[in-house]
Amino acid sequence: MKNTIKNILLLVLITTGIYSCDDYLDVNKPSSAQTEDALDMKDIIGPVMFNTVYAFYYSELTYGNYTQYFGSYGYGSVGLTSNSATWSNIYTEALPNIEVLKSKAEEQEAVYYMAVIKILEAVNLSLAVENWGDVPYSETGDPFIYPYPSLDDGETVYYQALDLLNEAIAALQGTDNSQITMGTEDLFYDGDFDKWLRAAYTFKARMQLKLINTGGATAADVIASIDNGLASNDDNVVLEFPEGELNPYYSTNVLARATSNFYRAPNDQLISIMNGTTYPFESGVVEIDPRLPEIFENEGEDGDPWRGFMNGGTGESSDGEPANTYYKDGGYHTSATSSLILLTYAEAMFIKAEAEFLANGGTTTSVGSSIDAYNAYLAGISANMDEIGVDGTNYMADTAVAVGVDGLMLNHIMKEKYIANIHNVETYNDMRRYNFSADVFKDLDLRLEEDADASEYGGQWFRRSIYPLSETDSNENITYDESSSIVDIWLFE
Repeated sequence: MKNTIKNILLLVLITTGIYSCDDYLDVNKPSSAQTEDALDMKDIIGPVMFNTVYAFYYSELTYGNYTQYFGSYGYGSVGLTSNSATWSNIYTEALPNIEVLKSKAEEQEAVYYMAVIKILEAVNLSLAVENWGDVPYSETGDPFIYPYPSLDDGETVYYQALDLLNEAIAALQGTDNSQITMGTEDLFYDGDFDKWLRAAYTFKARMQLKLINTGGATAADVIASIDNGLASNDDNVVLEFPEGELNPYYSTNVLARATSNFYRAPNDQLISIMNGTTYPFESGVVEIDPRLPEIFENEGEDGDPWRGFMNGGTGESSDGEPANTYYKDGGYHTSATSSLILLTYAEAMFIKAEAEFLANGGTTTSVGSSIDAYNAYLAGISANMDEIGVDGTNYMADTAVAVGVDGLMLNHIMKEKYIANIHNVETYNDMRRYNFSADVFKDLDLRLEEDADASEYGGQWFRRSIYPLSETDSNENITYDESSSIVDIWLFE
């Protein structure tokens, strides 16, 4: 598969590089869809998967700062964002090529191939809505008819994405007489359609979880979907990198720091959760989360506690001492060939744990739940320990973690999901779902600011992306409005 990814990377360059810079950046005139008519589906599906993963990656570059996974420039706090790179990946690369793929799949009656295409379309559309709220969709199919697409209602688009997942699930549960299969062009599953079915159910549960607060889904709906979802870490949706191609978190956080360039460093919020500060270990056996040294490195003196950087601070940790923790060269997420992660079995288990907790009548502060909620909580922790490759036996036996069915709280579930979902935009969705509650995300505080009164958005959480200038400068149907950055989209109101 890794050799195939090298070819995919070359294809991405070929299909975008033959255009002028202006054409490539003009998201209202998707260039890639114009050149791929002569290509087969297998030539196009890989780049769509690649760009889908990178759409999520670019979102996380900002949202990971909001959720306090890391600070920019080592420890800084970023302001509002347009997430223009994500917009470009969705509207210039993914969706135009998906339209080409859908046409080809329909012509060839490739039922399972079409199902995978619809899953990818749903994932991109849901990400767009979660970024911006109202987004173009109905007028994006033909750039010659609709050079300046209008915005569609975000709620409508979100349910259309959910419909696509339902259609994909139904198709994958049926028969496909086309005999058209997938192989190494499938960057995630090498053509295993059973795994795609489980992924579709899990993506559906991920969306349904967000719809609970709107009344669009119930906890029971989420459980029904997740019970058909990812079955183990073997089902994880990840983009692997071959030798010679660098994982972007490695290049921007490890290599960049080594060459005195822009880099990011882990935030105090995350490190304090993992070093026993926020949730003190109680057994006397565990001192730190065993995942901590597999992801980060402590550059302090021997015996110094692990200290992350305060978001928006000047290099200090929450105890007032200089921070000392950085991304690790060769760490699980920051080796040269680490995978980019889109969806994991661990996340699926935390989705189930939360849904079971809510179905049992749980609230943001209630204590105790069902055995199903507790078992899913433990399964999520175990899956992430196995994924990273550490022994979590002592950690999971510590009573700070092994709280028991009667002691389980929502913050325990979300703490473990927060750790397992590092570099995952779902954490931003989780925080918006619960209005950045410190009851749910223990000790969560706003970014530090030198003079909050002087900042236009001081003392407020950023709650969405604003529309990119590439759109607002050229499309009269889309308005530039920085104030929208602190206003919830309908999904999180």
